[in-house]
Amino acid sequence: MSLSDLPGHVPDPSAAAASPGGRTTAALAEPERRVTARWVTGLVLVNVGINAAFFGPINVFIGQQAISIDAPSKEAILSLVTSAGAAVSLVANPLFGALSDRTVSGFGRRAPWVLAGAILGTAALLAMSGATAVALMVLFWCLVQFGANAAYAAITAAVPDRVPVPQRATVGGLAAMGQTVGILLGAVFGAVVSGNYMVGYWLCAAALLLSILPYLFHRNDPVLPRSDRPPFQWKSFARGFWISPARHPDFAWAWVTRFLMNVGNQLTIVYLLFFLRDIIGYEEPALGVLILTGIYAAMVMITAVLAGPWSDRVGKRKPFVIGSSVTIAMAALIMAFFPVWPGALAGAAVLGIGFGAYLAVDFALLTQVLPQAADRGKDMGVINVASSLPQVFAPAIAFLSIQYFGGYVTLFSAAAVIGLLGAVFVVKIKGVA
Repeated sequence: MSLSDLPGHVPDPSAAAASPGGRTTAALAEPERRVTARWVTGLVLVNVGINAAFFGPINVFIGQQAISIDAPSKEAILSLVTSAGAAVSLVANPLFGALSDRTVSGFGRRAPWVLAGAILGTAALLAMSGATAVALMVLFWCLVQFGANAAYAAITAAVPDRVPVPQRATVGGLAAMGQTVGILLGAVFGAVVSGNYMVGYWLCAAALLLSILPYLFHRNDPVLPRSDRPPFQWKSFARGFWISPARHPDFAWAWVTRFLMNVGNQLTIVYLLFFLRDIIGYEEPALGVLILTGIYAAMVMITAVLAGPWSDRVGKRKPFVIGSSVTIAMAALIMAFFPVWPGALAGAAVLGIGFGAYLAVDFALLTQVLPQAADRGKDMGVINVASSLPQVFAPAIAFLSIQYFGGYVTLFSAAAVIGLLGAVFVVKIKGVA
């Protein structure tokens, strides 16, 4: 099936939309023309590289580096580093989304930030490989997050820029597949370097930098005319990051549900390396992470590419999001009450089944509740905070659960309950079926 055959009727476009000055501009148009296979391939590859850069370190290399620096404090070091990086992403994602909304480069609005962010992230990963102190780990990981989130904010905003609504869950499913391949690639790096985390960071850096090239060469990123960029004022710029829940309740509920789902997901995966090492007693925990990630990735890719087109065909989003949220909660309960290797295998499979559908369809839902076209990058950045903020809270919750409140049973049970709350709140969204 070609991308031109993807479900959902879309009429022939007029290539432009009304600008604030009454003229028309392609950069602010509501997209109607179907995106091409070449463009989607570039989008998917950028997601592969960014997620390899994120999750190779988070799932394997930061933990290994923490063990090499201070093994008895490995959980605290991992929580500190990942929480600090996540705190940076809270600012970086909406900030670079907003800056890309206002970018008037001849290279387009989004592409310059994809390039600049990838270069910064690559340099920081290389520096991270040589860090021998916790303070340096924190510094360089924050720079990785700063750069990679700049690229991620821009590439995420490119979807509502260019993809018509009847195609978004399909493209969202393919983007989710790219994210999952990136996570799997990070796990592959963790397994093949055999504990040599320095080499692992270099592989992640190479993946990040190389992944952006196909998109940059076929970016389809219309230029925003200078006359259509509003005057810059710090006060109004800062105020723009607040999106009133009273005026935009669907946006608010979509944000809350995504936040809760990502808290539950982070609680499930943040200590996976240590769970395999200390509870299950798997002899090669990095290899175990690879196996579990591979099972998870296979299930995500299958359900993402099935659920996305299915959602587009029936024109429904909420039933898919609710069902997938419940499935994700079931995975956490399996991990909680069957802390053995077969239980971990089953949990990974169920988590992948649920998360694949969730990533594809929830992304499409989110793009349909954005307040206005001129602020797509900023608004998607605010949505992405719902994915980043849990990385600040989840490591702290996980650390307290492990150390003081019952261990991994408490940790995984909390993940399940929080995920189920996310499913409940989806019904509050009224403007999307």
